[in-house]
Parts: sequence; structure tokens; C-alpha cells
Amino acid sequence: MQSLSGITDVAHVIQLAVAPVFLLTGVGAILSVLVNRLGRVVDRFRTLEHTLAALHEAALASTRLEMDILSRRARMIHWAIGLCTGCALLVCMVIATLFIGSITAVEMPATIASLFILAMLALVMGLLCFLREIALATGGIHVVPR
Repeated sequence: MQSLSGITDVAHVIQLAVAPVFLLTGVGAILSVLVNRLGRVVDRFRTLEHTLAALHEAALASTRLEMDILSRRARMIHWAIGLCTGCALLVCMVIATLFIGSITAVEMPATIASLFILAMLALVMGLLCFLREIALATGGIHVVPR
């Protein structure tokens, strides 16, 4: 039977792991948004690709420009998904390191801090890619004055 001290240690590690788990939930929500946006970009690109052959010269240039913007948007979303997924994996490694350290009684504060800092950097970079993609998406919207 496990001692009360061992159970208390595990309970403490679970308490420490709660914040990173909430972070994982937030990153998962961001990933869901990114995947939906990527799906819409891909669908629009495919639609334009099918209509490309039937267009006359003036509409062809406009369609190619839109396809170029869609391609850049897809690349930004791809980077954002990769970076946010990397963030989630690093957070999982933080949680695993917390438990491994508790089980082995080896303190690893530098490892945990480094993993968490890398996770935050990946999240920041992913969000910056997301912001750039939004700028590309809204850059083609022109409000006509009345």
C-alpha cells in the first residue's frame, strides 16, 4: 500500500499539472479554428481552380491574384498549425516531466522551465502566423464609400 506522503506528492503534481492542461484546452481550440480556416481556404482554391479554364483574360488575372493570396494564406495557416501543435506537444512534455520527476524524486526545474518557455514561444509564433493570415484574408476587402 502506498504511503500517505506518496499520495500527497501525486496530488500535488496533479495540482501543478492543472494549469498546463487548461493551456492545452486553449491551444486545442485555436487548432480547431485554424483547421476550419484552412479547410475554407482549400475549398475556395479548388473552386477557383475548376473555373480557371472557363474565364476570359480580364477575370483570369483577378482569379490568379486571388489564388496567390489563398496560397499564401494556406502557408501561414500551415505554419500556425505546426507551431501550435508543437506548443501542445511541449506542454504535454512539461506535464510528463512533472510526473516523471515526482516518481523518480529527481527535481528538473530547468527542464520544465525550458520546455514551458519553448511552448510559449511556439504559441506566440503560431498566433503571429494566424494574425498574418487574417491580415491576408481581410486585405482584399475594400469598402466602397456611399
